[in-house]
Amino acid sequence: QVQLVESGGGSVQAGESLKLSCVYSNLQTCLAWFRQAPGKAREGVAVVWIGGGQTYVRDSVLGRFSISRNGDHGALTLQMNNLKVEDGGVYYCAADNRALCRRSDRYLPWQYMHWGQGTQVTVSS
Repeated sequence: QVQLVESGGGSVQAGESLKLSCVYSNLQTCLAWFRQAPGKAREGVAVVWIGGGQTYVRDSVLGRFSISRNGDHGALTLQMNNLKVEDGGVYYCAADNRALCRRSDRYLPWQYMHWGQGTQVTVSS
């Protein structure tokens, strides 16, 4: 069983930054951050493909968000800069060991078997 625990969410003003952290119990081939705003579908934001040593960031947050992994501490982070109101929502850490994240549909939630409980991010104008 893979356990994922997110932290670092909060309320900020537009233009400010937040850093989310996810501690995982077992390393998986694919690690990702997703978000879900009220009334909207869950969407992938950033992905790390451990096997290929690649990171991917969704176009809408490219240049503002970055994903990284601290292997020594079993942690995945999402650095979010210049936050916008539309970035608000619940952010989830996800993991999977099937290496599906190497494909172009890496941002689809059903490509990931393991999920954290989420952390709330609120961005006000």
